[in-house]
Amino acid sequence: MAATRFPNKPLEKIKGMPMIGHVYHRAKICQNLSDVYVATCDEAICEYISSIGGKYIMTKETHERATDRTGEALEKIMNKDGCKIDGVLMIQGDEPLLNPILLDNMISFHMNQKTPFITNLISKIHDIDEFNNPNVVKVVKDKNGSILYMSRSPIPSNAKYIGRLPMWKQLGLILFSKDAILSYTKLIPSELEIIESVDMNRILENNLIITAFPTEEFSQAVDIPEDILVVDAIMLNDKLVTEYINNGI
Repeated sequence: MAATRFPNKPLEKIKGMPMIGHVYHRAKICQNLSDVYVATCDEAICEYISSIGGKYIMTKETHERATDRTGEALEKIMNKDGCKIDGVLMIQGDEPLLNPILLDNMISFHMNQKTPFITNLISKIHDIDEFNNPNVVKVVKDKNGSILYMSRSPIPSNAKYIGRLPMWKQLGLILFSKDAILSYTKLIPSELEIIESVDMNRILENNLIITAFPTEEFSQAVDIPEDILVVDAIMLNDKLVTEYINNGI
């Protein structure tokens, strides 16, 4: 969970609560999740999660990809608790505005697929600055809703097209079947994954399918310190954050 662009990001406070706390509380509200764990290699994050009554899994420090960390955590949970797991929803710790209802809808969509494998939440990009921002992972998908490619560069190209581009971005909310996440960890890191610094390109480069779950809902992840101010302002009118902070959920 180390963030090179924003050190100690998960513990950065928003409205007096560490960002990872917002993510954890919102995930716990989801009706379609049987349990919530925080996977990390950071002792300070473990201590914080434990202090609020949450569950955590300590993972290796060597992971460069969140998906590899999630795969390790899943194996430890299965070995420890012996529980039957159908799938895992990987939630990045920098999504403090995630909507539990949206996640429940995404899970229902995933489970209704003929052969659920991987579902990735995506949302529209509405301005050219965000489209050009390398911190935003852009997505192109086919006519059936499967993702074709992901890049930190602007895709599709706007070099010859003046009209409205189908601009989509990846959100850090990805649902895997158990077989999908365990298969991912056995694949060698791919060239395009490394070049783009995008986990899911390992899946795409191995000719496996990722289904997009589009949403019109606005989302603001925290990539750089300046994003904290944006999220803080949005939370002023967020009834959900008031509920779990005041009630100590």
